Amino acid sequence: MNSQRCSTLFQKPGGRTSIIQCIYVVGFMDLFGVSMIIPLLSHHVKALGASPTVAGIVGSTYGILQLFSSTVVGSWSDVVGRRYSLLTCLLLSALGYGLLGMSTSIALFVLARIPVGLFKHSLSICRALLSDLVSESERPLVMGHFNAASSVGFILGPVVGGYLTEHEGGFYTSSFTCAAIFLINAGLVWMLPWSEALIHRNHTNSSNSTRKGCHDNNCSKSAHNGSHVTGAEIDPGSRAPGKYRGGLRWREVSLLQPAWRQLYSVGSKIHMVASSDMWDLFLVRLLMAIAIMLYYSNFSLAMEERFSLKPKVTGYLISYSSTLGALAGFLVGPVTQLYGNNMPALLLHSTVLTCSLIFLYAAAPSVWQVLLTSTFFAISTTIGRTCITDLELQRGGVQASGTLIGAGQSVTAVGRVVAPLLSGLAQEFSPCGPPSLGVVLALAAVGLLLIRIPKWDGRGMTKKVKL
Repeated sequence: MNSQRCSTLFQKPGGRTSIIQCIYVVGFMDLFGVSMIIPLLSHHVKALGASPTVAGIVGSTYGILQLFSSTVVGSWSDVVGRRYSLLTCLLLSALGYGLLGMSTSIALFVLARIPVGLFKHSLSICRALLSDLVSESERPLVMGHFNAASSVGFILGPVVGGYLTEHEGGFYTSSFTCAAIFLINAGLVWMLPWSEALIHRNHTNSSNSTRKGCHDNNCSKSAHNGSHVTGAEIDPGSRAPGKYRGGLRWREVSLLQPAWRQLYSVGSKIHMVASSDMWDLFLVRLLMAIAIMLYYSNFSLAMEERFSLKPKVTGYLISYSSTLGALAGFLVGPVTQLYGNNMPALLLHSTVLTCSLIFLYAAAPSVWQVLLTSTFFAISTTIGRTCITDLELQRGGVQASGTLIGAGQSVTAVGRVVAPLLSGLAQEFSPCGPPSLGVVLALAAVGLLLIRIPKWDGRGMTKKVKL
């Protein structure tokens, strides 16, 4: 009887659909609020009396904190559950932006950036939550829609932020508005119908595991918490993702468990990711992240020097590319179906296309060719980002999806640190230096994929993955 009730709960689509739609709204509002603030930060810290050097150091605080906290917070969400970890991140981010709205000194400004740098991982946890809710075949479509919704928020946010800045105390108004948006998001997450949709795992033996798990009478508790029901220890002899000793056993992971136990669980998951045979995907992510950042690093300056383009026109071109990137999120699902869910092949082709487009941009003889490359570049990068995230989840297993997505964000953060340095060095030689260097890095990523993809099977899995 209990098994029948749990099975019905597992298959009930209404709650799952409601959560997915609400998560789209949370992603949109998240980047909408953040993008209201980002363009104003450098102006505000300079208005507080910071020198350019101090402003640069203060500005790097957020990136450095994100670099070290992404994997930890993502793994923590695997341990205590998506609901409570997402609520914690949203509330502490709201606190950070609220403090930013009261920052009348550089010290308070830095203090305000600390909780945001440590806990602004709401989008990563949302992606991990979506990966829990959908099947492997549905995941690229849902992730693409989520990325599209988030990107639309990032496009509209600066418009509102710019409007508010024109009024007296505009920065502080924008900061408090952003904090309010994060509080609203926390309210939405709290009210989600967690008890109606069992957050599940996409295992190769999911149906059998679910039937076994429901006999433990913990299904409804796990669903209500939104926590990750990890189960028994991983069988050292089984290297296939998702296979556990004695089958999958469901149990609730409490947020109130001792801190040392949470830290041990987090450390174990991070160790599993670090010791897995996934270095190739993380290296491809790093190379492509730096290459794409090099493409954008001196875009405005290069347009002015190469084609005498005014900053206003360059701004329109960037907005056009960003809009296409947002809309491209809706293409991810159809393109994935066109490839028969062969994500390694799709990643390889999108990487080759991105590399070719960076080369065409670096060698562009006219603005029209830049416009053409920008059109397809936005599409290829959007598809590539979704592909590599999906492959990480396929190869690592969704039982550690928060850890995997967090690790991917940490790798991208390394790119954000390295890219400006490489861009500055490359610009010493030519305005086309950064994108030319990007071509070299993208070619390295293509070569790595050509070598490593034959070692994966058709679903992006490897027998060596230890997760």
